[in-house]
Amino acid sequence: MKFSNNPGDILVTHALGSCVGIVIYDPVHVVGGMLHYMLPLSTIDKDKATRNPLMFGDTGIPLLFQEIYKYGSVKSDLRIVMAGGANIFQKTEYFDIGNRNITIARKLFWKNNVMISAENIGGNIPRTLYLEIGSGKTWFTSNGKSYEL
Repeated sequence: MKFSNNPGDILVTHALGSCVGIVIYDPVHVVGGMLHYMLPLSTIDKDKATRNPLMFGDTGIPLLFQEIYKYGSVKSDLRIVMAGGANIFQKTEYFDIGNRNITIARKLFWKNNVMISAENIGGNIPRTLYLEIGSGKTWFTSNGKSYEL
């Protein structure tokens, strides 16, 4: 998880396969953050969750929101973007981590009355996600192409 209120910064997270990237942006305070989490639920490994709560959607997403509120942001001003959650190994959906990662984010957002502004999720492509702090522009790249969200 990273945050910035420097208009010249661009936050980036690479290699979103089954992982999910969440961008949170406040245009009023010109501050943004990004979370890259690997697994949906921290209950699978309490020790690891204690050491690295950002690794899990159910603990990382609340921390993302708590952090942006420290900049003076309010929920009604926030723009939320989500990318990732792919099934890179198409041959099996046994674990389906990508879909489970998407589901935990949607559940948390729904429960807390948070609307997703844009998303590019699922499928079978890897993604690199970007946030330009000065403008709030979000985009991802995959297989040499760029897509604005």
